[in-house]
Amino acid sequence: MPQRLSVAAAFLVLCSAAGATTFRFDTDPFAGTPVLNAPGRQIVGGEAFVNFSPATDVFSLESTVFGVGSSVNFVNGLVSNLPAGGVNVVVLETFDNDTNPLTPFGAGNAADLIASRVTTPGPGFFIYFNQSLDLPRLVYSTDLSSSNADLRILARMLNLFGDEGRNTMPAFTAANFQITTAAPEPSSRLMLIAVGLIGVSCYLRTRSQDDLRPRG
Repeated sequence: MPQRLSVAAAFLVLCSAAGATTFRFDTDPFAGTPVLNAPGRQIVGGEAFVNFSPATDVFSLESTVFGVGSSVNFVNGLVSNLPAGGVNVVVLETFDNDTNPLTPFGAGNAADLIASRVTTPGPGFFIYFNQSLDLPRLVYSTDLSSSNADLRILARMLNLFGDEGRNTMPAFTAANFQITTAAPEPSSRLMLIAVGLIGVSCYLRTRSQDDLRPRG
């Protein structure tokens, strides 16, 4: 039986309260691989196995490691309805790129469909429905507009299997995603505090010297 949380995905569950869970992804998606230096599209798996409810749950994505902006620009729809730009999160409701069941619909096929519509370059995320696995997966793309962009599979949603999963795809909204900025590392926070204290000390010393100077 697959584990619910994959260590390879390197993410943390931030909170689980009142039935809601936040799945946080905040590490380099291609760490330890030569993917970004290899020509052509590379697809990296090793994703997290999760149970995800679009009614309550959230994917939290760290802006710096993924190179995305600070806001979620979301669209959910058929490939024909995708905009040319202004999006960084796509839920794709097109489940096949041809009518041949012998050519299963995978992450690369979904990325190509998205790239056929999105013309503004930029990294982003998409959820598509994998035909072979018969469930949705969350994917990071280094460029949603490029058919050569490298892809990292972040999560597969085990509970959204088969027809239930396909029927659930329209339920995903922008509320299921958040883009965050990582807090400074502890050492960085300590340095910022130290710099602040030095600044206050210098200010107070200057004020004291000014107070001791004779007034004309």
